[in-house]
Amino acid sequence: MKLKTPAIAAAVALALFAGACSSDSDDDASTTTTAAESSETTMAETEEMEASETIVEIAAGNEDFSTLVAAVEAADLVDTLSGEGPFTVFAPTNEAFDALPEGTLDDLLLPENQAQLQAILTYHVVAGEVMAADVEPGEVTTVEGSTFTISVEDGDVFITDGAGNQVQVVTTDIVASNGVIHVIDGVLLPGS
Repeated sequence: MKLKTPAIAAAVALALFAGACSSDSDDDASTTTTAAESSETTMAETEEMEASETIVEIAAGNEDFSTLVAAVEAADLVDTLSGEGPFTVFAPTNEAFDALPEGTLDDLLLPENQAQLQAILTYHVVAGEVMAADVEPGEVTTVEGSTFTISVEDGDVFITDGAGNQVQVVTTDIVASNGVIHVIDGVLLPGS
């Protein structure tokens, strides 16, 4: 998927990440894949509120993103990521974080690993507002500075990260006042 957006300065990149951390609930008619019905219902119920809330506010208001919000707080990115934007955030759910190898998240949340956590979180953010209809398969540059690859298989959208892991986009086009959130079922990792 190719994102047609200009590059943004590092400060804006951090602001984008804040949006990612706030990725919350809301399901749009543009959903590319089906998430659990309960998650979709919760997301649909908050959709109307999203347009007036920032990405961070949306994420903070949805318990499915509590781990993401905690990570954003530990990375000291809340203020930055609540910026004007626009940002496109690929937001992992709590279940996505739970799928990481045991101890990984705990290690990342330690103060001495803040820079690494910031890099991982900003890897989930793309500069500009990219709606699902505007996404094309291919390489995408993240706010963190490296790339991931978007592919489409049988109508489902997948992202392959720098470490070779593949995650699926399960909900798209959750509109916030400072960008858009696309929910993913895994945590993206930049290459090593």
